[in-house]
Amino acid sequence: SNADSTTMLGAGSAPGVERIPAEFKNNLIHKKGALAAARDNNPQMASSNCQFYIVQGKPYSDVEINMMECRARQNNPAFTYTDAQRKVYKTLGGTPFLDQNYTVFGEVVKGLEVIDLIAKAPRNGSDRPLKNVYMKMRLLN
Repeated sequence: SNADSTTMLGAGSAPGVERIPAEFKNNLIHKKGALAAARDNNPQMASSNCQFYIVQGKPYSDVEINMMECRARQNNPAFTYTDAQRKVYKTLGGTPFLDQNYTVFGEVVKGLEVIDLIAKAPRNGSDRPLKNVYMKMRLLN
């Protein structure tokens, strides 16, 4: 965006375009670097058609991961973390409390350290960076 840093961004979804139906996949979790679709509070948990976020998060203990797994089961009773996913949350970190609640659709594959730099950028009272943060993205097959 080329918007002035004082301009609030994010109206939820692009006008005239439907939300995207929720797609929760057990193998796609909110580990650090995950790309996920933002959404407003709607009963279908449908995603915004134009907004996303990149997960920073923090490491979690086994007890905390167990609690997050129970929370995720409220939306998907069959949900369970694999040993590999538990290890990722204990070492790399993330935001497991968002699993089975927001659609994860990709991940940062290079430059994870940049996530921490973006998170440390000075922000205004609305949590928006004082200077616009630009990024380049490309799709990998």
